[in-house]
Amino acid sequence: MNAKEYRTANIRMEELLTVLTDKGKLTKRQQQELDQVSEQIAQYEEEHYPFKPETLIEMIELRMYQRKLKQKDLAKILGTTPSRISELLNGKRDLTIDLARGLYQKLKIDPNLILR
Repeated sequence: MNAKEYRTANIRMEELLTVLTDKGKLTKRQQQELDQVSEQIAQYEEEHYPFKPETLIEMIELRMYQRKLKQKDLAKILGTTPSRISELLNGKRDLTIDLARGLYQKLKIDPNLILR
């Protein structure tokens, strides 16, 4: 997909989303087209505009979003309390070695990002 096709795909996606919003549903064909266009757009954006978290907090939040985790879920996975996770994400608490190990082992976060 090139830049022109990307723009065209975005326009078509907006049209389909407008139909969905106005009618509350899409035909099976429209839904398949929306899925296909969305996938093409995602692939183009991943290739041309990759998201690279710059901070550990951004990476943790990305992993939480990807896995649909709430702070209490993350706390359970990492063996800590939700309040400690909240403090970490708000910059009020430093990372402990145990949390760092958990982020690496359980969330597969790059150790270079953890050590920054």
